[in-house]
Amino acid sequence: MDQFEQPVMTNYAIGDATGLALPAHAAALREAGVGFLTAAFRAFGVLGADNSVTRITRFEPCLVGSTGEKLFLSVAYAREEPSLPCSLFVKFSRDFNDAFRDRRRWELEAEIRLAQLSRLPAFPVAVPEACFADFHAASGTGLLITARIGYGEGGIEKLHRKCMDHELEAPLEHYRAIVKALARLGGTHKAGRLSPEAGMLFPFKLGEVMLEDPIGLDEAGMRARVAQFADFATRYPQLLPSHLRAPGFVARLEEEALCFLRHETAVKRYLHTQPDFIALNHFNAHIDNAWFWRDAGGELQCGLLDWQRARQMNVAYALWGGLCGASLEIWDHHLDELLELFIAEYAAHGGPALDKAELVLNLNLYAAMIGLAGLMNAPYLVLYRLPEAANATGPLDPVFKKNESARSFMHIFTIFLNRWRTHDFGASLQQVLARTST
Repeated sequence: MDQFEQPVMTNYAIGDATGLALPAHAAALREAGVGFLTAAFRAFGVLGADNSVTRITRFEPCLVGSTGEKLFLSVAYAREEPSLPCSLFVKFSRDFNDAFRDRRRWELEAEIRLAQLSRLPAFPVAVPEACFADFHAASGTGLLITARIGYGEGGIEKLHRKCMDHELEAPLEHYRAIVKALARLGGTHKAGRLSPEAGMLFPFKLGEVMLEDPIGLDEAGMRARVAQFADFATRYPQLLPSHLRAPGFVARLEEEALCFLRHETAVKRYLHTQPDFIALNHFNAHIDNAWFWRDAGGELQCGLLDWQRARQMNVAYALWGGLCGASLEIWDHHLDELLELFIAEYAAHGGPALDKAELVLNLNLYAAMIGLAGLMNAPYLVLYRLPEAANATGPLDPVFKKNESARSFMHIFTIFLNRWRTHDFGASLQQVLARTST
């Protein structure tokens, strides 16, 4: 963790959109109090000039997630109105007590822009109602305040934890709902029903997206990371399926990972230059970033939250983000069904007809690239965040409930490796290289 410098404490930053002094952390928001909340809600257009926030009735830390500080906040108004939520959720971009989390502070900017876009009547996915959103881009200091989702209340299911599908009665049904929501958003965007706002708030710039999520290793570094994984698999075999610990797979992983590293630019260009696949979407639609309810016909529906890094992207990115927390059972036995559902819903809402084989290819390529960029250090991160994992009986050991970050890294790293082994990422790479070399 020494690579992440301890952030310098800042209390306020001036919002780029509203000009308000944004509290940068919970203590600053408490100090700013109802005066700031009144000014913020008025600036965002949810509170009239003849009304105000008069009291804060709940101010409680929310200790989940992988980025900035979060709060449960409840308020009272001078005059209650049906459109004014009293139960709120607060997200700061910053976490001054955790350098590892604070490094991702700029991710909230996209969620703040999404809060603005979600006000359009044509926006096709349920999202928490935004009460205030602003960001100071120079420092990465931002604040988002939304209505709080009432998990376990009024027909809404309880919150489902990330990478814990073994506790769900019907995980496939939940992933069907997530996939349909992603497809609706992508299709609606491709149909032009979110224009021109989507283009202004989320422009697609090839030069910029080509620089995102770099692998960031040379060949020696990649060999070292694979060796680190091999050592982890030998020391803690109970944490990984046997087929992912086999020496033959480890050797193949190293060889093919080096090939992806050499052709990183070509793969990224391929993923980013297929117009039918590029659409506005959610980057991280894990099951804990959704809420679920049943409609009048009994069908499970979902809304999505935590829109950090929302942008125009290859839809394979959104599918990986929504499904990488799913179980091996889903990936091994139900992925075809989910991809076919996405293709159908995407077209039904105005998107182009996607070829399934091409979608699978894009998914494999992206899984390889994001895995090499962000998951190869997972063994170290798991043990750093949760040293007790070394003595766990397996990946479902209750000890993993103690640390969401360690649990998520362990699970998603396993999904990444399993997909690599079972779907021949090396062949996917060669297929693309053959196409792009002509």
